[in-house]
Amino acid sequence: MEKSSEMGNKVIIFSAPSGAGKSTIVNHLLGLHPELEFSISATSRAPRGQEQHGVEYYFYSTDEFRQMIADDKFVEYEEVYAGSYYGTLKSEVERIWAKGHVIIFDIDVQGGVNLKRIFGDKAFSVFIQAPSVEVLRERLIGRGTDSAEAIERRVAKAASEMEFAAGKFDYVLVNDDLATSKAEAERILDEFLKN
Repeated sequence: MEKSSEMGNKVIIFSAPSGAGKSTIVNHLLGLHPELEFSISATSRAPRGQEQHGVEYYFYSTDEFRQMIADDKFVEYEEVYAGSYYGTLKSEVERIWAKGHVIIFDIDVQGGVNLKRIFGDKAFSVFIQAPSVEVLRERLIGRGTDSAEAIERRVAKAASEMEFAAGKFDYVLVNDDLATSKAEAERILDEFLKN
């Protein structure tokens, strides 16, 4: 990408296991900083509920997605399950940087590590985690959206993600108390934007 050599093209990456409070913190920061813009991911999965193309995700068929991979349209992508792809479009990065905005990524742990490797010093990566796996389990039960089996799957995935993330992120934010975590996220973001 030609743009990436210019100054001021910054990226902030938030990754977390399910139930750690990532989306709440990201939405809080987006509300405070008009210069931040959320990067919309591309996916080959079908829209769910009220989701719309270009709002929550860019939706493509598996064949379209594979063609876009072949055409080098992605900064990064991964096949999460067989035939189920997620990725970051180069055009999305260029669209946001063209406005002079800072890109905010809300992305899974593997994607977060990949993006940090790709963007290097332009990126600040934050791993948000619950204080413990037990707290995470309680939060997921409290949501009331998943079966007991699905919750255990998410908890097991979270435990392995926490292990995988160790030492791979610039900052680990333990979301014990939401108000404190929001303030901490604001502080680290302000520091990154100043530099």
